[in-house]
Amino acid sequence: MRIKWFSLIRITGLICVLLYHFFQMRYTGGFIGVDIFFTFSGYLITALALDEFSRSNKFALRDFYYRRVMRILPPLILMICLVLPFTLLVGKDYITDLFHQIAAALGFVTNLFEIDTGGTYESRFIPHLFVHTWSLAIEVQFYLIWGFVLYLLTKVTATVEQFRKRVFLSSTVLAIGSALVMYLRAQQLTEFSPIYFSSIAHIFPFFVGSMLGALAGIQDLMPAFSANLAKHWTKTRALLFMSANLICLFILAYCLRFDQRETYMFGFLLASLFAAGAILGANILHRKTPDTKEPFIFGYLADISYSVYLFHWPLFVIFSKLYSNWVAALITTILSVLFASVSYYFIEPLLRGKSVEVLDKKLEFKHIMAPLGGFLTLAIGFGVFLCLQAPKISSLEQSLLLGGIQQDVGKLDMAYAKATAPKNEPSVVPAQNTDIPAGTTIIGDSVTLGSRSYLLEHMQDVDIDAEGNRTMNLAYDVLMNLQNTGQLRKNVVMCIGTNSLDDYQEQTQKVIDDLKPGHHLIFITPHDGHADSSYNSYKLGVWERTLPKKYDFITIGDWDEVARAHPEVFEGTDGTHFGGRENASQLYLECIQDALKRAEKTPVKKLRS
Repeated sequence: MRIKWFSLIRITGLICVLLYHFFQMRYTGGFIGVDIFFTFSGYLITALALDEFSRSNKFALRDFYYRRVMRILPPLILMICLVLPFTLLVGKDYITDLFHQIAAALGFVTNLFEIDTGGTYESRFIPHLFVHTWSLAIEVQFYLIWGFVLYLLTKVTATVEQFRKRVFLSSTVLAIGSALVMYLRAQQLTEFSPIYFSSIAHIFPFFVGSMLGALAGIQDLMPAFSANLAKHWTKTRALLFMSANLICLFILAYCLRFDQRETYMFGFLLASLFAAGAILGANILHRKTPDTKEPFIFGYLADISYSVYLFHWPLFVIFSKLYSNWVAALITTILSVLFASVSYYFIEPLLRGKSVEVLDKKLEFKHIMAPLGGFLTLAIGFGVFLCLQAPKISSLEQSLLLGGIQQDVGKLDMAYAKATAPKNEPSVVPAQNTDIPAGTTIIGDSVTLGSRSYLLEHMQDVDIDAEGNRTMNLAYDVLMNLQNTGQLRKNVVMCIGTNSLDDYQEQTQKVIDDLKPGHHLIFITPHDGHADSSYNSYKLGVWERTLPKKYDFITIGDWDEVARAHPEVFEGTDGTHFGGRENASQLYLECIQDALKRAEKTPVKKLRS
């Protein structure tokens, strides 16, 4: 039985996810689209189980698992097979650890794989091609657990109403428990990917949906609930209720942020409740519009929504490397809809034993066995070839790892030299007439870390402290530590900004205000090859360029301008990092050296009068 207007729930979830992935900086909370899918799945599975029990007084667990496998696995396999050839268009970094990525996706444990490998859902630098299957992993885990729970409940339940009440109670307890885990863990973390990917903390939307499924059902409602709705809810009221909840979901998709604690404490729960409200409104609207047909486009988009979700992410990761964001989004959408349509209307029915009409010819599974077998053989062979070619870690990770090791060794050598130096012999040469060490201190993020060894080879009297994922507030802590221990040199170069947060201006101002007199301060503008004017890194660069007019001791090294003038040095990279590439490192060095030369012609910071 197809319920009209349920299509709008699926379409809303899909639109939220697509907007988030295509235009992440504008629709910062679109990730709740996954929670909409979660809630709807929980509702649908539970409501159908109740209907099955009311008809047959049992719940066929084996049939349930079979239906879930046949709905989930074929599109997943097709997606992997069709996506892999596209990886030839980009560098090997995009297939890093490919075997484990594929194994995690097919084993429905991608969420655990990402937690184990320290993955982040918002990684902007060469994310895993199949990271989006984390949601599929949690969904399958829910089906395995909840299906078995429903089966057990049917074994100890005599009536439909008793079964409904026990399902509702079980769903409520599990939903509250899971939501509470997310709420409590969110207060202890600053990097939220582990709880976002968590099967325990992020499974509650399914049980919110299950609560609604037990309460409302699909074909029948609870007597009191049904009577009340039939008496008081008109078609208009049902439409307004559904629409209001959908609008609230889009508002959340626009306002929430992945790195915001409130998102985990309240945001996901609100999204699940609004999704449940929209489902309830759609259910009632269906009953109130028996003679109204749902527009074809609604049903079509809802039918292919799952497969579009599967295809869009890896295709967008690849095409966004080759084209501008808008072009990549357009190509991704077209191909995803095409592949999803083939999957849903052609391949999946044939695999389920149904016939399909193509050009007035009726096809059955036996007609495609040979070509399908050949396709899978080629796909598996090509997949094995790619897995053998795939690096264990990306060139970026390798560069950062090497840079981090070299930096740690350098710090140990410096500490040893300082500890063994004669008491009357300073470890660094002070600048003339001051107690500030001469030379340059560079404080940087992952971009600087990747080119650290090159900078040290070509610069004199320089200390470099760089670390991946370093934000301005963390750079400030490093600056204060060096300053308080007397290790901060005369020229202070801040190569920070790629990971800019919303308070970038406030944190940068703290650096300016708390730097002691006697220093030159040089800001190197950040460059992100994918950034537009909505990115904080871009906004920081714009603001930094205004600082020399206000502060005479500040100089700007415009790395963003230099990098945009030389896109060739970023070919085959993520568009931001370039560690190990001598031509790019030389440009980076020249940008810093040019800024230092100009800084020498300006005054140092003076005491405030």
